[in-house]
Amino acid sequence: MCASTRYWDELADANVYETAAGRIVLAPGCDLKQPHPLWATPAQADRLEQVLGDLHLHKIDLADEVLVVKPDGYIGDSTRREIAYARSLGKRIRYTYSPGAEQL
Repeated sequence: MCASTRYWDELADANVYETAAGRIVLAPGCDLKQPHPLWATPAQADRLEQVLGDLHLHKIDLADEVLVVKPDGYIGDSTRREIAYARSLGKRIRYTYSPGAEQL
């Protein structure tokens, strides 16, 4: 799954639906917008953001398809990069909460 972490709750909800549908879900695991000791300083947050970005691309490598969660149609730069990467690998891409797109 890909999305802006501003949609953390929607990501969690989509994870439930995808899991209940019998799919193995690879999703973001950290919300850097929420306080946590692992990214308490700007230097820690910058380092972890790079690590997580690379990790998410590796998750896309493992995925059969990518589900983009976008409740209000917003797709940020990181998610755009992930979609482009998935497309370059020939991955199927689905979108949630978008008129005319495949829904959960």
